[in-house]
Amino acid sequence: MRFVTKRIHAYLDYPVAVALMSLPFLLGLGSSNTLALYLSVVTGVAAFILTLLTDHHLGVFRIIPYKGHLLVDALVGVVFIAAPFIFSFKGIDSYYYLINGLAVLTVVSLHKSETINY
Repeated sequence: MRFVTKRIHAYLDYPVAVALMSLPFLLGLGSSNTLALYLSVVTGVAAFILTLLTDHHLGVFRIIPYKGHLLVDALVGVVFIAAPFIFSFKGIDSYYYLINGLAVLTVVSLHKSETINY
């Protein structure tokens, strides 16, 4: 049951990037490891740039193929899930990355196959 289209994904990209940059400050991340604060912020900046460069209707420069964008998203999901274990994040720091990592992987896995263009 795949229902996330290229268009839906494009509309999610910018708000998610802004959330990745702002939520760590709003939630007070970094209590177990300062990296918990900065990993999300840097990822948010990179996600914003990636979205600007992606070949979809909200991409500004359309340099990066959409398939490449999805691969980067999947990698971010895996890194976010691994981060609490690798960097010893605890409490909200850990939950934030586990939840976000699972959400990213879920969105990527729910893409309609015709949008991936293998």
